[in-house]
Amino acid sequence: MPITNKEKWDKYNSKNKDEYGGACVKLARRVMEYLDKEDKFDSNELITRANKEFNEGITGFMAGAIATMVSQCHSRGEEFKKSWNNEVSGDKMEGVNNPALMTIQIKD
Repeated sequence: MPITNKEKWDKYNSKNKDEYGGACVKLARRVMEYLDKEDKFDSNELITRANKEFNEGITGFMAGAIATMVSQCHSRGEEFKKSWNNEVSGDKMEGVNNPALMTIQIKD
């Protein structure tokens, strides 16, 4: 698995020992393994496939956390982030879009 940011990946592993965070790390690891084997991919499908494989029952927030981990740590992270953001909301934002977070804009 081509980890490009080992320090960050090690922090994710060490700080997420509980069931919730541990599930995110486990699925992010599996998604990165898929990325190592597949030339073309749908980022949402990879997260969904990993979730089905491990039967974790992840939330939207967890999916966003997994996308963040993969984006920040894998050699194809930037490609994954662009795919994820586009699939989730059609955004071309700088960070990783999390489908469980909302931004409210008030217009006069």
